[in-house]
Amino acid sequence: MASRVAEFADRTPASRNRYVDFLRAISMLVVVVGHWLAAAPYIDETGALVAAQTLTILPWTNWLTWMLQVMPIFFMVGGYANCVSWRAARRDGKSYAAWLEGRLRRLLWPILPLLAVWVAIVAIEYSRGIRPELISYGSRVAFIPVWFLAVYVGIVLLVPLTEAAWARFGLGSFCALTAAASVVDIIYFAAGLHWLGFVNYLFVWGAITILGYAWCDERFSDRRTLLAAAALGLAALLALVRFGPYPVSMIGVPGDPISTTTPPKITLIALAIFQGGLLLAAQAPARRWLDGRVVWMTTIAINGSIMTLFMWHLTATTLVVFAAYLADGFGLRLAPGSSAWWWSRLPWLAANAIALIPFVVAFGRFERPRATTEGREGPAWRYVLGALTTGLGLALLAEQGVGGYGRFGLNIWGIVLALIGIGLVASRTSASRTAAR
Repeated sequence: MASRVAEFADRTPASRNRYVDFLRAISMLVVVVGHWLAAAPYIDETGALVAAQTLTILPWTNWLTWMLQVMPIFFMVGGYANCVSWRAARRDGKSYAAWLEGRLRRLLWPILPLLAVWVAIVAIEYSRGIRPELISYGSRVAFIPVWFLAVYVGIVLLVPLTEAAWARFGLGSFCALTAAASVVDIIYFAAGLHWLGFVNYLFVWGAITILGYAWCDERFSDRRTLLAAAALGLAALLALVRFGPYPVSMIGVPGDPISTTTPPKITLIALAIFQGGLLLAAQAPARRWLDGRVVWMTTIAINGSIMTLFMWHLTATTLVVFAAYLADGFGLRLAPGSSAWWWSRLPWLAANAIALIPFVVAFGRFERPRATTEGREGPAWRYVLGALTTGLGLALLAEQGVGGYGRFGLNIWGIVLALIGIGLVASRTSASRTAAR
């Protein structure tokens, strides 16, 4: 592994923007650590295990999500990377189908071991007579990360359209999507049409993705302008929270009537401008720092297993809580919010990180699927259908978990749709059929 990382570092062209890779790695690590800190399980006076959240128990921590909710940065980084990749594909004469196949394989392959392991866990626990609600809760926690993948796959499908809109209209395309998201929010709150809010998965995350296109075209290079934009984003965010119906927390909080992320609200666009302005203002010195070999090799190593870290980090948490519960509640009998509990966060993070290591070692290889040489890529519609089907399956799994209440104790629809979608992406046109054409 170290030799491969060193080889890649040596072959990195001088033209590569290493800051993109760095922000991708850092944003995912912040999400992982943020989820671990948000979890506050404890054993109450009756001896029952309570799956509480720090954001609920300590409302002041909701303000910390303005730093820890970094999915806007990841979508902006994704916009940059997809812009570079799509333009390279067109320059090299690649079809949309060939480009999409490559992008989807890297995104969807890491799901397979996660599904396999959790189907086995749920089936075993169901056969042992464990209460269905406990099985469902555990698997829902483990599959929280896949909501992001379901949304991101949809954004990848639309890259040719959104990149063309950026090329034609520039920042006008960002403003149009932001305006559309604002209208949806107004209708969401004023008319109570909450189902309409789900359109903002396209408008909000699409607008943030276009910021990545602008970055790719070096539209964000003036430091003063970036700092002014960050101040404007922060002011907009404060105004929306103070005078509007938006919650302080930039992630969903159990029990809150309004969630910033489900469906996404325009506060996430303001957050993207705030965070993006600050981070891009630091781009020049950061890129010089990333020229250092050790720093760059570390960035490469993290990115090499970034999806595995993300997909498995809450499974690691589930195992840590289960082990602590079996060990007579070791570490779970501290009152959340107490000074002793805060000191326990350091060993808590360490335990989660240690529990995650075996998953990264075992399943990191799924992030690097071998290039398929048999046959040729299929028609574009197959990959689009596969992506949409997978996205629907992942949405069901993120909402309900792998464990269900059916005959086999499994969320059959979510599992089957995800597997069918991945199968459509994996399938290729056979050589004989190609020749017959």
